[in-house]
Amino acid sequence: MVAAVLFWICVFGIFWAMVGYPIFLKILGKVRKKQNKKDYEYEPTVTVMVVAHNEEKVIQEKLENIISLDYPRDKIKFLIASDNSTDRTNEIVDEFISSHPEFDIGIHKSVEHKGKTNAQNETQKLVKTEILVMTDANAMMEKNCVRELVASFTDPDIAYVSGKLAYKNIDNATAGNEGAYWNLDLMMRDVESRVQTITAGNGAIYACRNADYYDFNPIECHDSAMPLYYGLKGKRAIFNKDAVAYEKAGESDEDEFKRKVRMNRIILGHMIPTLGIFNVFRYKWFSVFYVGHRTCRYALWIFHIVAFVTNAIVAFIWPGWFYKFTFACQVLFWIVTALNLKKKSGNKLISLAGYYGMTVLAQIKGAWNVITGKAKPTWEKAESTR
Repeated sequence: MVAAVLFWICVFGIFWAMVGYPIFLKILGKVRKKQNKKDYEYEPTVTVMVVAHNEEKVIQEKLENIISLDYPRDKIKFLIASDNSTDRTNEIVDEFISSHPEFDIGIHKSVEHKGKTNAQNETQKLVKTEILVMTDANAMMEKNCVRELVASFTDPDIAYVSGKLAYKNIDNATAGNEGAYWNLDLMMRDVESRVQTITAGNGAIYACRNADYYDFNPIECHDSAMPLYYGLKGKRAIFNKDAVAYEKAGESDEDEFKRKVRMNRIILGHMIPTLGIFNVFRYKWFSVFYVGHRTCRYALWIFHIVAFVTNAIVAFIWPGWFYKFTFACQVLFWIVTALNLKKKSGNKLISLAGYYGMTVLAQIKGAWNVITGKAKPTWEKAESTR
């Protein structure tokens, strides 16, 4: 029966995305132990770009954070990309610039609120240094962060380096769940980076060669767009776990749901960005990594919908108890997800399952926004992350 075949294909897709691929990479990482090289004597000129929209709560701390970075003062500049901030963000930055003339700090004020990527595109036009480091206003960088990022550009084919984002509030239930999934993702990125190239970065802390910067459509975000763009160009995007920035994860499911819906504004276009992504002879490990890590992850919402519908069909047609049991398990899973959204369970396994269900719902909402034309490059930040 076609429905049964589709059901098992979807079950395998879910299993591979969440269990099979991580296990595969864990094994691959033990086989391929070679680490990426670092050159701490390499000290190119650097611009640290901080992207901000109405960040008056954290911008002062961020400014203090970046001027304390351990890097030669004559080789580092700072640029604040203010995405049409309407609170005191610009005023605080202007005052900081005036009171710290010993540092090369500038600000670009976008006249329209078009989102993070647009602000980065506009501000990058002012950058003249060799390396561009980009970071969020609420992400506090360790002192050696820039040195670590820069030291990773050891070969001309390395165009992008992602640092490590660490959550500092994992004692919170929602943040703890996000941290658990995030740590699994970081393990996978570490292996992908050592073997060839990563499939996604993070917006809190990363760097690229300024000459390789590309103006993406504002609906895109660098986290997902840059590693893909460079990978398809035959360049490398790598991960340096020693370049660390800290921020708070969302402390409520509502905040995390909104964040994940925003992240999924590119979900349809990035599921299969090009048919060429399947060409392992051209892209080698990148094809394996992208399809296994990104395509399967972005398709989870489809897998779950199809698995639910086909399971229901088979359960009521097929004799025996097995498919009725699997359908009951699916119904229970979504009940747990719904209850978990209302009130967090004290059981860690149930809480993680409910959080996973919430991420799938966010994918469905994100895909729906794309289909209906409601996806947009701007968003309201989660106050619990400030």
